[in-house]
Amino acid sequence: MVPATASKRIPVVDYLVIEGEPHLEANACVACGALYFDRRNACARCGKLEFTRKTLATTGSLRSYTIIHRAAPNVPVPYVSSVIELDGGGVVKANLVAAGTDPEKIELGMKVALTTFPCGHDEEGTEAVAFGFVPA
Repeated sequence: MVPATASKRIPVVDYLVIEGEPHLEANACVACGALYFDRRNACARCGKLEFTRKTLATTGSLRSYTIIHRAAPNVPVPYVSSVIELDGGGVVKANLVAAGTDPEKIELGMKVALTTFPCGHDEEGTEAVAFGFVPA
């Protein structure tokens, strides 16, 4: 049985920071500023080897989206899979949540904001936290 409140919370991806104000962090190339969410040995843009962590904006705009109608078992459909261009730099793929799935109500360029939500618990009550974006 899962406790009503989890004693521990963990983000589902390493680049989601949930302590304090939730935000995303990327690895930024020190030489050219290219941003990567995954670990890199070298920058794909300039080939340099040094990176630093960079806190990214929690706001942005909708660059692209698709409405998903078929998914893996136990994944509720439909949902909106999107590409978000973050204010100040960075692009991330995430679901657009709390926006419905009517394409007439989703506009390219619309302003969005980061949100987090629980997406599961393990047998010890640890809560997994995911992120998405909501219309701003």
